[in-house]
Amino acid sequence: MKIDRIETINLLFEYTDGFEYAGGKCTGRLTTLVLVHCDNGMVGVGSAYTHPALAWLVVQQQLAPLLVGENPAEVEKLWERMYLVTRWYGRKGATMSALGAVDTALWDLRGKAVGKPVWELLGGNRPRCPAYASALLWKPVPRLADEAGELVARGFRRVKMRLARGDEYDRAAVTAVRKAIGPGCDIMCDGSMRYSLDAARDLGRHLAAHGVFWFEEPFAPEDIDSFAALRGTVGVRLAAGENEFGFQGFRELIRAGALDIVQPDASRCGGISEVQRVAVLARSAGLAFAPHTWSDAVAVMANAQLVAAHSNGLTVEVDQTGNPFIAELLVEPLSIIDGELTLSRAPGLGIELNQAVVERYRLRDPLAIPDGCYSDMVFGRQFWRPS
Repeated sequence: MKIDRIETINLLFEYTDGFEYAGGKCTGRLTTLVLVHCDNGMVGVGSAYTHPALAWLVVQQQLAPLLVGENPAEVEKLWERMYLVTRWYGRKGATMSALGAVDTALWDLRGKAVGKPVWELLGGNRPRCPAYASALLWKPVPRLADEAGELVARGFRRVKMRLARGDEYDRAAVTAVRKAIGPGCDIMCDGSMRYSLDAARDLGRHLAAHGVFWFEEPFAPEDIDSFAALRGTVGVRLAAGENEFGFQGFRELIRAGALDIVQPDASRCGGISEVQRVAVLARSAGLAFAPHTWSDAVAVMANAQLVAAHSNGLTVEVDQTGNPFIAELLVEPLSIIDGELTLSRAPGLGIELNQAVVERYRLRDPLAIPDGCYSDMVFGRQFWRPS
């Protein structure tokens, strides 16, 4: 079996009425699929959550020529080749995300070639993975409480909410959500990188008093010193990593004693191979890992394979904001039962893309992105909201 060609598919969805959060009014969503086609007809699937044009450029203009004709089962060798050729302009950011999409597709192919699911190849022994609902954006507090109850009714036992709207709102929102879901379910709080150290300390005490499971990214990823200063001082665990890339990035966070929970994402930080290395590193430091996922169901399932395979795998994120790349992209939709995501026993990632959905949202020109706020990516000055 040899790699025949690599396909890059950018997807764009525009909300009729999006959500509001610390970054502004979200008008749409973007993601990139990478399909590795082999000469025997087998296809591996991965995804990248980054700038669509940069992902296309890196994969098609540099990585694909290096990989065509190679044996896709040699995942580690090919990861190293991709990394070495892009290191001078990569290591972090869009390049690592694009590289990771190819890597995830290679893992999908490795599993298909030997007839085993990826979670089993990685050492897992059960086809389930704890999952949490990622939603609860800015809205009136009573509506927020109602939404939290609905998420629990859908089968989730953990929910994540976004804060950083203001001290009064943040405190009222956490209090209301805790009351709505009761003491038997967990709350995670995302600070969206909007806090000073003093403000994070003040809010952190309130979160601890309400049994919040973790306080996520109160500071920018570059501000490692503030993470280290806050950790262990307010009674709530610190989590971050969605904006970190590569093993070396997470090694610096762990060396600094900055986090309790690391959040690598296969669609961001370098693929299944790199999240695997981060998971082992975290375990050696006595830390849990809980992958970030905000882009698509391919990324959810890739990250879930790793959580299911590692003893320090905590949970995986499942977007619940009406994103069709989560809800509709797969022929067999994601299934959450009693707080756990069901994994397939089928080979590879155990997924099949819904081709009708892929064609419906396909972005033909990755440079022709309508102005808007696509959650983490902003195009057009009028959609920029500074911290």
